[in-house]
Amino acid sequence: MIYKFKPEGVCSREMEVDIEDGIIKEAKIVGGCPGNTVGVSRLVVGMKIEDAIKILKGIPCGIRGTSCPDQFARGLEKIKEEMAG
Repeated sequence: MIYKFKPEGVCSREMEVDIEDGIIKEAKIVGGCPGNTVGVSRLVVGMKIEDAIKILKGIPCGIRGTSCPDQFARGLEKIKEEMAG
């Protein structure tokens, strides 16, 4: 199933993830630093939601207190809650 969400406090404008049976099948981050966002999008493919959250959550970008990877992890947390609920 494809989920879309809007990150907060970062340069990227939208994040999209396709999840099947708790595994990330595809990810896309629109906007932000291309090297970073494309890299994150490719690295998470094939990961369990929980593993991606554990690796990406809490990564800062400068003084922002968050980052595109952190926002992606936060979006995954919300999706995980939806799936459980």
